[in-house]
Amino acid sequence: MTKKNIIACTIVALLFGAMGAYVGLSKNKQAAAPVTTTMAPGGSSPVTELYALSLPDAAGATQALSQWKGKNLLVNFWAPWCPPCVQEMPELSAIQGDFAGKNLQVIGIGIDSASNIAAFAEKVKIAYPVYVSGMSGTDLSRHFGNTTGGLPFTVLIGADGEVKKTYLGRLKFDQLRADLGKL
Repeated sequence: MTKKNIIACTIVALLFGAMGAYVGLSKNKQAAAPVTTTMAPGGSSPVTELYALSLPDAAGATQALSQWKGKNLLVNFWAPWCPPCVQEMPELSAIQGDFAGKNLQVIGIGIDSASNIAAFAEKVKIAYPVYVSGMSGTDLSRHFGNTTGGLPFTVLIGADGEVKKTYLGRLKFDQLRADLGKL
């Protein structure tokens, strides 16, 4: 190979490398979009769907979710096999205690079998109601904007029945507490 060929190949390789870096960085900027969203007023159809449900709790007793109408509601979609879901449960329990007198209720909607959720609830102390939805909970979370079906997924619903914010992934509790303070 001549010196000219080596230089030409090096220039072509550098150009392709630069294009690859540009594409890679562009995709990372898109992926770095915020993990929280605010839904526009009037987007309450998933809330209506939520309140229409009756789900078994961890003990197997069927409960109407409409019992939470008129309260600020923090709905956490989770699964026992999801490490970030399990990691945030103690802090969700703390929020339930800290904000209980402020018209806030935390509920968990488990995406798993009734037996797995019941076994998990026996092992782990959870200070808020946990319901069993099975895989239909994933569909419900998608109606709230969780297009990927990822867990954990949390929805903040105001006492007025409007979705105030959604959170995909492990919660940032400083941000959540600030959002709760605005209710």
